[in-house]
Amino acid sequence: MSAPLTLLDKLWSAHEIFRGEDGTSLLWVDRHLVHEGSHHGFAKLAARGAKVAQPRLTFGVVDHYAPTRNRQADMAPDISKMIKKLTENAKVHGIRLFDLFDPAQGIVHVIGPEQGLTLPGLLINCGDSHTSTHGALGALAFGIGATEVAHVLSTQTIWQKKPAAMRITVEGNLGPGVSAKDIALNWIAKLGVGGAQGHAVEYAGSTIRGLSIEGRMTLCNLSIEGGARFGMVAPDETTFAYLNGKPYSPNGSDWETAVIAWKSLKSEDGALFDRDVHILASEIAPTVTWGISPEQAIPVDANIPEPASMTDGKGSAAAAALDYMGLCGGTPISGTPVDQVFIGSCTNGRIEDLRAASAVLAGRKSQVPGIVSPGSSLIKAQAEQEGLNTIFTDAGLEWVAAGCSMCVGMNGDLVAPGKRCASSTNRNFKGRQGQGARTHLMSPAMVAAAAVTGRITDVRLLLQEGQL
Repeated sequence: MSAPLTLLDKLWSAHEIFRGEDGTSLLWVDRHLVHEGSHHGFAKLAARGAKVAQPRLTFGVVDHYAPTRNRQADMAPDISKMIKKLTENAKVHGIRLFDLFDPAQGIVHVIGPEQGLTLPGLLINCGDSHTSTHGALGALAFGIGATEVAHVLSTQTIWQKKPAAMRITVEGNLGPGVSAKDIALNWIAKLGVGGAQGHAVEYAGSTIRGLSIEGRMTLCNLSIEGGARFGMVAPDETTFAYLNGKPYSPNGSDWETAVIAWKSLKSEDGALFDRDVHILASEIAPTVTWGISPEQAIPVDANIPEPASMTDGKGSAAAAALDYMGLCGGTPISGTPVDQVFIGSCTNGRIEDLRAASAVLAGRKSQVPGIVSPGSSLIKAQAEQEGLNTIFTDAGLEWVAAGCSMCVGMNGDLVAPGKRCASSTNRNFKGRQGQGARTHLMSPAMVAAAAVTGRITDVRLLLQEGQL
């Protein structure tokens, strides 16, 4: 009898065309998602006079440079140039483009699942590291570089070495105010940014099964911040309910056939993983970063670590991070004043995230300025139908259009030098949100709590006071 297979084994073998002597596999790509930054790949095609091999499997999205305000106005030349180049490439190669004025426009890793372009069992590539988001629906999804983008455009295939298999099992019920964002920051803080290096992470356990698809996408999105090549969750009834009726999902008898096939996409009993990690949900608290790496994170009710007490050579890095962030070790992270807030991104810009934040902000005023950028135009429309936009604007926050926005700041939405931002995004590196910007990663509910108090605040305290 053959050995029990992991979900990774099944997805990899289903797409493997050829394996070289060095173990590198040539894989078929089911979906190739391109954005403004993919212009290098198209330029390589143009230099050879080549065409996109499978335009019907290639989808363009304007997101990184998408203006979030007054899109009819003249754009900055650098922004306009990037958007125009993608538009031209999509037209030349016959690619479906979700442009600025498309009703379904949004962040690539939000609209992929939203449109049903992301389906269980597919291999999905994009020239963006957070492509791992799509693994939440049981897809094999990972980011690729500029040269690889050109290869996929030319051949609809990708060369990759199969990563080792890792499983993170989370069991039990999450406490009040604790979300998928906290699960991710928790394990990254415990294992470090290299904790999953060289591995594909499969998330399992009762806690994961209890998450919505939105929560699972947050978890898979952040997998790479812990060093993983990508993250995955086996599809289940929650997955099928989410996908049913999406524009690009199968329908009719094709839907029934697809669901039967998708139900087999799970790790078999007894399958071996190269690394197995177990976490209790009851031990996870609302979590916030204090430094310049996602692993530099602590429970919101904890003290900032003192560099002198740190081992494994992390003390000097911690001291440098604290210096950049303007913080002191040994002091509580809670109560740290913030200058502004941001809610959005491919990590936490979905309707569930906006609902969680608006529940905290309802009837309150933000003490600091901030931006709320939905992950897609469809999410923006849904939020407006539910009245969430009014809650945000009544609180004093700015309700803007969909795009990557302040997560990376390519569109001009930036945090000023030296300013501190409570952010629902995925990276807190130096300069990520603007030169000299100080970023604290946290969940949307925690961002909202920071907004109404003007400082990093444990959202559970508001819950205990019966104010939500």
